[in-house]
Parts: sequence; C-alpha cells; structure tokens
Amino acid sequence: MNGISDLNFKNLLEYAQVGVIIHNWDTSIVYINPIGLQLLNLDYEQAIGRDIYDLNWTLIDEQSNLMSVDDYPVNIVKATKNKVVNKIIGVVGGAKKDISWFMANAYFEGHDNDKNFIVVTITDISDAKQQISFQDVVENTQDMVVITDAKNIKHPEGPKIIYVNKAFEVLTGYTSAEVIGETPRILQGDLTDSKGKQRIYAALERREEVTETLLNYDVRGRPYWVEMNIIPLKNKFGEVTHFAAIQRDVSKSKFQTEQLEKRNKDLKELKVNLENLVQERTFELQQAKSQLEKIAFFDPLTGIPNRRFFSDQVNKLVKGSVRRGGIIAFGLFDVDNFKAVNDTYGHDVGDRVLVELANILTHILRIDDVFCRFGGEEFAFAVILKEVDDAEPVAEKLINAIRDLKVPVEGENTINVTVSMGLNVVSPSNSTDIDDHIKISDSAMYQVKKSGKDRYKIIYEP
Repeated sequence: MNGISDLNFKNLLEYAQVGVIIHNWDTSIVYINPIGLQLLNLDYEQAIGRDIYDLNWTLIDEQSNLMSVDDYPVNIVKATKNKVVNKIIGVVGGAKKDISWFMANAYFEGHDNDKNFIVVTITDISDAKQQISFQDVVENTQDMVVITDAKNIKHPEGPKIIYVNKAFEVLTGYTSAEVIGETPRILQGDLTDSKGKQRIYAALERREEVTETLLNYDVRGRPYWVEMNIIPLKNKFGEVTHFAAIQRDVSKSKFQTEQLEKRNKDLKELKVNLENLVQERTFELQQAKSQLEKIAFFDPLTGIPNRRFFSDQVNKLVKGSVRRGGIIAFGLFDVDNFKAVNDTYGHDVGDRVLVELANILTHILRIDDVFCRFGGEEFAFAVILKEVDDAEPVAEKLINAIRDLKVPVEGENTINVTVSMGLNVVSPSNSTDIDDHIKISDSAMYQVKKSGKDRYKIIYEP
C-alpha cells in the first residue's frame, strides 16, 4: 500500500467504531479514544492517569461469575506478555448495576529497552471481531475508509486514491487494485449532488474537515447513499499530505429497496430526453429530501415510530387530553431474557421478535394512541382512557397477545416470549412532565422484573 505506513492511524481511531485503551506498564491509562469513553461510560478526566484499581468497575466472565483481577486482559498481558484474543467480559456499572458485554483483545507493545505499553481494544459483543493494530482496525472496520493524496483537489486527475479497506470493496464491488490510482469521481454519477461536491472541494482546498451525504454508484451502476466524514492527515511537519474519508452506507435509512429500483427505472427512461432529465432530477432530489425527513422519525427495523417521534406525538396527545378530558396511561415494556434469545437462536430471531411485538402494538392499540420502539428491546406507549380502571384491560390485552405470540425459528419450531410492563396512570393536569411519567413506568417495569417477570404493574397518580 503506497504511502499507507506513513499515515497517522491514531487520527483514524478517533472515528473508529471500536474502543481502544492504552495502558502504561503500571496499568494506568495514557490514551482512550472517544468510542472507548462512550462504551465504558467515562469522561476523559475520569480515565486518563487512572489505573484499573481506581476505576469503579466490576468485571464478570462469560458465565457471569466475578472475574479475578488477575484475569483482567491488561493484567494477563502484564504477567505473561502474551496476547489476549477475543475474551468475553462483562462490565457492571451504574446505579442499576447494568451489564455491558464486550469482546476484549489485548497485547504488549514495546521492547525490552523501551517504554512498554499494553493496548486493549473492546467492541460490543454483537460486532465483528476486530484486529488490534491501528492499521488492522482500519482494515477490518465495518465503515468504509478511503485515503487519497492531497494533490490537485479540483483537477480531473486528482486527488488519487492510495488505499481502500475491505468494507469499501464489499459495498462498491470494486477491488483495491481497480481503484488505487483513480480519483473518487469513479464513484459519482448523474445524480451525485454537485453542490455537495463543491462543498467538499472547498473544504479540502482549505485543508479542513468536512461531512457530507452523497449519492454514489457501485461497480454495476447501482446507486447507494453514503454519509462521509473527510479529515486531513498531516505529516510530522504539520503539512496536510493525505485525506481520509470514513464513509457509512445510509441507503436503508433513506429509501426502501423498491424506491431505489424505481429510481433506476426512472433514470433509464429519462435518458431519452435531456429536458425531462433535468426536471426528473429536481423531482428525485426533492423526493429524497422528503424520504430523509420521514426516516428520521421511524425505526428502520420495525417500521414503527422511534423515540424522537414518540415524544412529539405524546406532547400532542397530552394537549388534546387537556382540552377533551380523560385519563392518560404511559406504558413501558421490555422483553424478558432477550439476551438469551439472541445468544441461543441468533440476532435474526431476536430481530423477528421485535418486529412481531411492533405488529402487536399496531393491531391492538387504537389509531389515536401513540407507541414506539423506545430503544433496544424496550417499547413505549401512551393511551387516553375514559376511566382509571380502563388501564388494566389495556395491559391485560397486550400481555396476553404477547404470551400467545409464536415466533418461528429453525424448521417448524417456534418460541414464545414474555414481557415485563410498567404503567403510570395520571390525569391530564398532572401529565405535563412526560419524562417523569416514563421514568415512573420504567421503575414499575423493573419492579416486575425483580418479582418474577411476565406481568405488569400500574402506578396510579391523582
């Protein structure tokens, strides 16, 4: 890879979707990247300079047993100088003692006569296994990485591509050999936004970072949307010598498959007439903007509203109930033992469970009620009731429908799932602080979790 070994891969780690923690030999932390801080729920001041004994961590092993300090990845490397590969660890933290599961890798970095470090990487347990060297992290990340030189920004002959990672090859269909030496224009087509390209060129000429969303085309001419963050890479003299584009495919959040197929069909028909091409391009771009606005409010897996849209709709529901009168029930439920479903049957079955639960909400709740996928395996809803006692039948109906749900797995087999549900029933005059009611519902739900699951609890407020 021409010139790739000279690049500053630490800059790329700031944008990578893998946590990287570098320890001194005494286990004190000297570096942790942003995703590492996010995954471990730390801020920079909490982490830097602290050793593993200072941090309020409780680590457990894959069987949920308390992990000995000697078995911490950093201590294994310190004791043996051997690599730790794909070690599953759980980090227990927070007031609720939530468990975050990670795949950890660790290795020794240094020489006998030099300062020694221990590098630890962590990823979410569902993520693909990542290699731990800086360049391998870039090579194996699920985001596309394209590196170019910094010459002739607007010229047709530049800048030249000098490196692409595996994720780029998978999405575009181009091999590394086919694109190295070419310019990123090889990916652009008729509907690639010219104003977006101009903004990119202007930022690159100023040697500045830039973020854009563009329509690109793969090796077969099929369109796909990418959100790209382009950063300048400097040499040891502070001169910008290359640009790194970290790109993510956002096609699914912009269009359904049939809409992309319709776009392709329309484009072929529009080639007949240049005037129609200009008119249709304007229409397509407006349509794309409209679709983006819609996608911002709906969960891509289940198709039901997301948390953001739910908050907007609940505010409207509360205002309507104040005008018309009525009782409001805020509900929150969580799938019992959902991790076990994913671990036993795979994430495809887990996703199928979430889709079926969304379908139950869609069919049972009324058109005036609001609901959403609240996050992970949690769902929220808000309904207007005539009487306080009407909350219990709603909860019963949902709980029973979920108990009766049969989710297909391999062959003709099916599984059942249950949920723990909490509800907060309030009068309209007390329903202005929506976050508080959701928190009360959440508290009721966790009381159910502790008392046996597969049931509901209602907290009434006057």
